[in-house]
Amino acid sequence: MAVLVVGSIALDSLETPFGQRNDVPGGSATFFSTAASFFAPVQLVGVVGEDFPEEHVAFLKSRGIDTTGLTRAAGKTFRWKGRYGFDLNEAHTLDTQLNVFGEFRPELPAAFRNPELLFLGNIHPELQGLVLDQVEKRPRLVGMDTMNFWISGSREALLKTLARVDMLFVNDAEARQLAGEHNVVKAARAILSMGPSRLVIKRGEYGALLFDKEHVFAAPAYPLEDVFDPTGAGDSFAGGFMGWLARRGDLSVGTLRQACVAGSTLASFCVEKFSLDRFKELDEAQIRERLASFKALTHFEEVPATL
Repeated sequence: MAVLVVGSIALDSLETPFGQRNDVPGGSATFFSTAASFFAPVQLVGVVGEDFPEEHVAFLKSRGIDTTGLTRAAGKTFRWKGRYGFDLNEAHTLDTQLNVFGEFRPELPAAFRNPELLFLGNIHPELQGLVLDQVEKRPRLVGMDTMNFWISGSREALLKTLARVDMLFVNDAEARQLAGEHNVVKAARAILSMGPSRLVIKRGEYGALLFDKEHVFAAPAYPLEDVFDPTGAGDSFAGGFMGWLARRGDLSVGTLRQACVAGSTLASFCVEKFSLDRFKELDEAQIRERLASFKALTHFEEVPATL
């Protein structure tokens, strides 16, 4: 199966305690599609400006990503500038320039209108709904990301779109804000009553929680000695998650749990270098080795019948 992703493509400028980079590739669709491409074919819809380097597009194509839906518009590319302190869980935005992304109205090419798996990246919920309107038949699974800005500023539109998707990906603060609940488990139950049948709560260095109406599954974050840049980790998680589902071809509880670990695996590689640099040298053998390490990290023998 292939995965269709619609989202932002950006040029990021980053400052962390470990270095600085200017005008490196970023955006939700960029990280998602790159991570997912390690497991499955990907179709990408997004917009860039005249200043977006062709070498970045060439890299996406080299990963087998179908960029038919990538539009180059007159103007400058969406740009984000941010700084991280030693608490790498929190980004401090220094500058945001929407540029051509501010006028983005996603239009699916004809060949993209029957996706089996669809991921709606972090864009305005009305635009996410517009994408769903263009799909000719219901995908097997629709995943969606959002953020605090839309939760507070476009709640009504967000709830309408949320009712049309199967799975939501948010971090723990966003889950609490959306549900109006301090406790994450109570927040998850409230969100599942809003429409989606599954929910992933991303918890940064503490891993991720996967909820449905009957089960909860926890995947840890991989313990790393070197974390250089957390930008894109959440989108890489979602890409690894959806890509794994596409590769396995089923949506069983067991496969969804594997997908959660696959997402954590791709996110762990993402943060080891700036931007997409770690993905550019990543291969299947390294992914398999880390997946095996995850299994060892969480495995324990069956608890005795008597303590």
